Amino acid sequence: MTRRRFGILDGLDGEDDDPVLSAINLVDVFLVVIGMLMIAIIQNPVNPFAHDTLTIIRNAGRPDMEILQKDGRTVTRFRSSGASGAGDGEKAGTAYRLKDGTMVYVPAGAEPVRP
Repeated sequence: MTRRRFGILDGLDGEDDDPVLSAINLVDVFLVVIGMLMIAIIQNPVNPFAHDTLTIIRNAGRPDMEILQKDGRTVTRFRSSGASGAGDGEKAGTAYRLKDGTMVYVPAGAEPVRP
């Protein structure tokens, strides 16, 4: 009959020092990280597998402004030339701001509407 002694060193008999258990724990951690990355990719609005319509404006109002438009799986990129609105052109109409803050555009050569 074998006697077992209980004391401070219980559980330190070498059975818990198996290096394979540490490797299994690392594999579990990596599986959780991979799962979180997959969820982040799926929820990303620029996801190539999403069929949503999306418009992104980068550097708004700056000379290097860029507009990305995603419609389903098609991505279109528009880049600003950096030039301001100067050159040959013609007046297209007039815009007025009313007292309530709304904007009204009147095309050039428009006929007035009489009630």
